[in-house]
Amino acid sequence: MLITMLHSKFHRARVTHTELHYNGSMGADLDYIDEAGMLVGQQIDVLNVDNGERFTTYLIPEPRGSKRFGIYGAAAHLVDPGDTVIVIAYAQMEQAEAKKYQPNVLIFDENNELVKELHKDIVE
Repeated sequence: MLITMLHSKFHRARVTHTELHYNGSMGADLDYIDEAGMLVGQQIDVLNVDNGERFTTYLIPEPRGSKRFGIYGAAAHLVDPGDTVIVIAYAQMEQAEAKKYQPNVLIFDENNELVKELHKDIVE
């Protein structure tokens, strides 16, 4: 049996821009995507800390080192530049692997600087 588990997370990233007239997705600095172990095209859930909105989309790359987090397409109605979001990626695992897996959690400050990286069983 496969169990869906937290794979990785961007915690408290700041949305840098939105663009309504786009195919739809969420962009993130490719350095941060790599650091979290996420993949371009991977399904994610986005939780808007400021207004409570939640939506599912997929990751696209923003330029390396840009510290950009952009929301594109219809989801741009659900966030504003400057909003704080939590971005969650999941993975399906067998139960034995799930019991041992430690998710990658990247925690950001208000300038999208990576301030802490967690790899542990219980995520704060």
